[in-house]
Amino acid sequence: MQAIRSLSLAVAATLMVGCSSFTGKNNAELSSSAQWGVLPLVNYSQTPQAGERSEQILLSVLSSRGLQPQVYTPSAKVDTALLEDNERQEAGMQWARSQKLDYVVTGSVEEWQYKNGLDGEPAVGISLRVVEPATGRVLWSNSGARAGWSRESLAGSAQKVLDKLVGDLRLE
Repeated sequence: MQAIRSLSLAVAATLMVGCSSFTGKNNAELSSSAQWGVLPLVNYSQTPQAGERSEQILLSVLSSRGLQPQVYTPSAKVDTALLEDNERQEAGMQWARSQKLDYVVTGSVEEWQYKNGLDGEPAVGISLRVVEPATGRVLWSNSGARAGWSRESLAGSAQKVLDKLVGDLRLE
């Protein structure tokens, strides 16, 4: 009976670990009192506006860590609907330099969907990086993916991924 219980716990732990994947080792300590910004996340998924949705969740996660980043908002002169994501990101980097920000958080959304099938689990994959706008140097990067449970929302899965990613930031 004890062997069955131990085997069941081992299988359950394997399944839980198998639902998430995170990479990235970063030792850079970043100042929490510095001027932070959030730039557009490039949307590589097939879901429209997944980058914008992720940006909004990212803002709340960063705020929960004590950061109050400025958010890139394009000027009225720029029609961002006509810009590709990479162009939006570059325009955001120029804005960050003009605002003299110390760090910006940017990245990409690789997956944002409900998987096909009876359960329709949410699947989210996001990569983040912290960049020094003045030099363009990447100071920190990390990526994570998660397949949630059938009754979980995409936003809930994304929040868990982003919370884990941002939690790996070393802030001083």
